[in-house]
Amino acid sequence: MRLALPRWAGALAVKAAAFITVMCCALAALLGVLVHVSVTNQTVGQARGLALSRLTDATRAYEAGDRLLPGAGVDPEGLPATLRTLALSGERGTMVSTHRGRPTMWAAGPAAGRRALAVEVDYSQQSRTIAGLDQSILWSSGLAIGATVLVGAFAVTRVTRRLHGTARVARRISAGDLDARVNDPRTKDPTRPQDEVAVVAAALDSMASSLQGKLLSEQRFTADVAHELRTPLTGLHAAAELLPPGRPTELVRDRVAALRTLTEDLLEISRLDAGRERLEVDTEELGALAGRVVRASGTDTEVRIVRDARVETDRRRLERVLGNLVANGHKHGGAPVVLTVDGPVVTVRDHGGGYPEYLVAHGPQRFRTEGGTKGHGLGLTIALGQAEVLGARLTFANAADGGAVATLTLPAAG
Repeated sequence: MRLALPRWAGALAVKAAAFITVMCCALAALLGVLVHVSVTNQTVGQARGLALSRLTDATRAYEAGDRLLPGAGVDPEGLPATLRTLALSGERGTMVSTHRGRPTMWAAGPAAGRRALAVEVDYSQQSRTIAGLDQSILWSSGLAIGATVLVGAFAVTRVTRRLHGTARVARRISAGDLDARVNDPRTKDPTRPQDEVAVVAAALDSMASSLQGKLLSEQRFTADVAHELRTPLTGLHAAAELLPPGRPTELVRDRVAALRTLTEDLLEISRLDAGRERLEVDTEELGALAGRVVRASGTDTEVRIVRDARVETDRRRLERVLGNLVANGHKHGGAPVVLTVDGPVVTVRDHGGGYPEYLVAHGPQRFRTEGGTKGHGLGLTIALGQAEVLGARLTFANAADGGAVATLTLPAAG
């Protein structure tokens, strides 16, 4: 079972700081253990040598019948039982224990009559030395870990800050700001080392420049084609009006009108892409405006006013958005088509087959239709572009019981 990490654990800086901390703690613990073992062995070895040397002197004095020196005795009080057993078995050994409230190094060996001859050496100074060493190791390890973590966190934060800056620029480009660039100073100076973050920043800037150039070329091509088509279409329209009445004439006029509408839509899209549209803001009653749009469309569209609202908007552009949504509902959806006003939110719903999956997921795309529907996919594209100019939010979804639902959310007045 995999443990779920908290949300903050996903940050690269936190992970790096945690890794540095763990490695520093492990290294400090390893060095501390090595120093402690080495110094302890040396200290204990010196005390053991001193105790064994005094035990040798005491054994000589005991065998010669001389008086034993202070600290030496036969079966003395406080001698550890383990060391006494060892001495009675004929072996010599040493052991540290607490005697009379202080650390003591004992050395013991066999004596006549199955008795133990032992020597005690004060071990307090050596014990204080080891304790002081352990405390110094802890303090120095803590300071070293803290300093290393601070330096490591500072270095990692510099990298993550650059990564966050690159991510912000990528999001701006994704949102349509093709002028956004990372402009990492390392990419402009070839003498400086190019790390991975600089390489990613340079690649993102290069991609944005290439994408911007292609989109500008596409916008210029669309605008030029639409503009050039205007003149011959005007001539075609005038010539069609001179044709004698009849079915062929109606077909010609219908196709010329469709071409003129397509050309005007292309010009409108090119202006939206160029970002040169300017608002003429005024305060409008949303319910009355919706009623005018439905009447102008000449369609059988139901208008429901749940809650009327006054909005500050460009009337012509808002009428264009709602008109395109209503027309799309009748052309590609199914009756009944209902336009609902609920405060600053306007919903246009039909009862047809619903929007294609690509449109719900990614929004309308020009010159793309599915399911054998007729059209060029420009109506909803224009509606979305004009909504962005208005500062409104236009979303597309499919109702659970069938039908397409377009929701336009406008900023309220004031």
